[in-house]
Amino acid sequence: MQIISWVGALAGLGAFVHALLQRSDAFTAADRKTKPIWLLITGASTVAMGLFPYNGGAGGLLWLAGLVAALVYLVDVRPKLIEVQRGGNNW
Repeated sequence: MQIISWVGALAGLGAFVHALLQRSDAFTAADRKTKPIWLLITGASTVAMGLFPYNGGAGGLLWLAGLVAALVYLVDVRPKLIEVQRGGNNW
């Protein structure tokens, strides 16, 4: 369980760093929330996963919420940002 907790926290950290390195206008162009909001979401999720390891208790619920937030960024927002910045009009 400890390994799962740390892998989740690293995924959150990766999401935060990726959001930090993106252009602000890319979030708007991708029709997603603004960069500061995603920095807050991914940063808070990383902190939650770092402070509350997955152990099945109340802290585990906060860890799970943090993991879901990080995964939403990685699976939904990140690909859209990459597509927008590449000029992804592939007809």
